[in-house]
Amino acid sequence: MTREEKSIAIEDLTAQLADVNVVYLADISGLDADTTSNLRRACFKAGIKLEVVKNTLLEKAMEASDNDYGDLASVLKGNTSMFIADTANGPAKIIKEFRKKGEKPIFKGAYINQEIFIGDNLLDSLVAIKSKEEVIAEIIGLLQSPAQRVISALQNQPNKEEGAE
Repeated sequence: MTREEKSIAIEDLTAQLADVNVVYLADISGLDADTTSNLRRACFKAGIKLEVVKNTLLEKAMEASDNDYGDLASVLKGNTSMFIADTANGPAKIIKEFRKKGEKPIFKGAYINQEIFIGDNLLDSLVAIKSKEEVIAEIIGLLQSPAQRVISALQNQPNKEEGAE
């Protein structure tokens, strides 16, 4: 790769990072072709972009980005794949699902809404993160519940006959 090609690749990665709030890094090396294909297909269906990246180029793109990636660059060793998503827990769910069948992908770290998560031990916590839509639905459900109880109670009151006091 020439310097010019590296420069263009860094600019492309920097542009990708500027537009997203959810970036996961994982090691998918050692997966056979069929499993890798299934992983890519699952990511595509979930609206997640999966890309194998060069560590040094990604590190330079992180440095050039306006986002603060903190210590996330410290996990850029060995093979690295980048998952870019709109939902905070989407990549974590996919990684966890594929881990039921084998040891890979290995979660390295994530940048989620300006927070840094490093270490495979955090994968279960990241799966539990609720998406914005899930939180909104939960709040609406909580707000509707008392009103529904009042309406139900009013509808179930016995009717008083006219003239009876």
